[in-house]
Amino acid sequence: MKRIDLFLSERELNRVCKAITAAGAKGYSVMRHVTGMGPSGEISEGMDFSGLGANAHVIVFVEDAVLAAVSKALKPLLKRYGGVGFVSSADPL
Repeated sequence: MKRIDLFLSERELNRVCKAITAAGAKGYSVMRHVTGMGPSGEISEGMDFSGLGANAHVIVFVEDAVLAAVSKALKPLLKRYGGVGFVSSADPL
C-alpha cells in the first residue's frame, strides 16, 4: 500500500480531490489551513480573514496497482497550479 501526501493551495482542492477519485482512489483526508516553512525558507501563512493563499494537506492511501493512475492524474495539476506531492510505503496496523 502507498501513502500520497499532497500540499497545495486550497483554491485547487476541489479539482485535485475530483482527480483523485476519478483515478480510482477510494478516499482521502483533507486538512485545511496548513502552514509551515518550505524550501524557500519562507513561512506559508494564509490570510486569516479571506483564506486567500491558504494551503491544504491531502492524504491518500492507495493500493500499489492504483498508484500509477492517481500519479498520472495529479502530476499535471500540481505542475499547472503549484503544490508538491510525495509517495511513501504504508503498512496497515
